[in-house]
Amino acid sequence: MKATSYQPTDLNDGFVVAITIEAKPGEEEAVADILDVMAAPTMAEPGVKLFLPYRSPTNPALFFVYELYLNAAGWAAHETTDHFKKAVAALLPRVTRRERVPFVPFMPLSTSAQSSAPRAD
Repeated sequence: MKATSYQPTDLNDGFVVAITIEAKPGEEEAVADILDVMAAPTMAEPGVKLFLPYRSPTNPALFFVYELYLNAAGWAAHETTDHFKKAVAALLPRVTRRERVPFVPFMPLSTSAQSSAPRAD
């Protein structure tokens, strides 16, 4: 069962996908609409914790989407949904760039920087 809300430690536990999207000239509002329509059905998926689309205030053609899944399987399941397939089909012809980068946490939120392993300079 999907939780209705998450604590900060829950939000640092999962599988993140960071997406950068750049709309073609004249397609900015269509891209914004596609991302807006995606939000509700994506947030309703059981494997999704967050789906947060952002738009640059200085470049209206540039979008960033932060997606947080319970795990990699949640992301895989998301990509099989009808709303995802429909959105991607509508989105791809309207963009010059779509970069998706997955991430996983490298330390728990409760771990302080002082106690983490030293980093090479």
